Amino acid sequence: MGSSARIHRLGRGNIHTYWSNALRPGLTVAPGDTVIFETLDSSYGRVARDIRELAPPGVDQGLLALVAADAYPEQSTMDREVELPRGHPLTGPVAVTGAEPGDTLVVSVVRVEPAAWGFTIAHADPDRPGLLNDCLPEHSGSYLHVWDLRGDGAAIFKPGIRIPLAPFCGVLGVAPAEPGQHSTVPPGRHGGNLDLRHLTAGSTLHLPVLVAGALLSVGDVHAAQGDGEVSGTGIETAATVTLRLDLISGSAPEHPRMLTSGEPLSLPGPYHVTAGTGTDLRQAARTALRGTIGYLTAQHRLTPAEAYVLASACVDLKISQLVNMPSYTVAAYLPLGVFE
Repeated sequence: MGSSARIHRLGRGNIHTYWSNALRPGLTVAPGDTVIFETLDSSYGRVARDIRELAPPGVDQGLLALVAADAYPEQSTMDREVELPRGHPLTGPVAVTGAEPGDTLVVSVVRVEPAAWGFTIAHADPDRPGLLNDCLPEHSGSYLHVWDLRGDGAAIFKPGIRIPLAPFCGVLGVAPAEPGQHSTVPPGRHGGNLDLRHLTAGSTLHLPVLVAGALLSVGDVHAAQGDGEVSGTGIETAATVTLRLDLISGSAPEHPRMLTSGEPLSLPGPYHVTAGTGTDLRQAARTALRGTIGYLTAQHRLTPAEAYVLASACVDLKISQLVNMPSYTVAAYLPLGVFE
């Protein structure tokens, strides 16, 4: 970083819930500058506002009080199309001086600091996000797990089960070239909701600049997540995210590219692995995950809902083969190191 580089801060007063190249920048910076983003959790603060009603019985009262104290006020009016569902609350956008379509925006992740708590939700409704929602009884509705993130670098699931923190931005992207307001749910060439869990501190993301200024926005931080985010949520949390922004003229990548930090994010030690096969990739993944949930309920006495939530936070789905047609193989890797 050159001597002229500056450090900026963009707070939660700059929240939007859709992608649009018509959004006014909350901040304009020069290449080489660092920006500290204050982000909200993916529920837009709803979990904190309604925690007393949402939390299942038995949650530590001190933790509930901590969550409730973090409530962010609901925004009654939003500058968005009525028919566009609210998406992730994103902090931004940030314009980069000199960025033009065809350039590359280089986003270096300096630090991601999660809040003191997080949550993961599993749904029984098959129309809600999630790979295996039918593993929950229909009458159970949504199951919420509240995580204590104050455990010396670990997320506490319950006594004897701890997941090391590896916080990253689930959504990190630039404004799309197409006019109008676009949902934050599907990722694309602009980046967005990529959920790349290796995008932790020390990693670098290359994004194609699609509009003048690039217009970078950040949000949906996860304190930890398994590859697959199988319940539809990782460990969702508010956060403070520090990014350094650089610019490479021309040579924009066709799609987002990432250089990881090189630190091993997989837990050491053995894994319990279940394999799923089938002619449909999603069904093969469901079979593999169902085996893992069966193992967790039988061997660790978790309920199906608890097992589903834990899997979303730490189980990695891996494509083992795509060439032995007509069947694919997907394997679910459960790190046994999370059990003390």
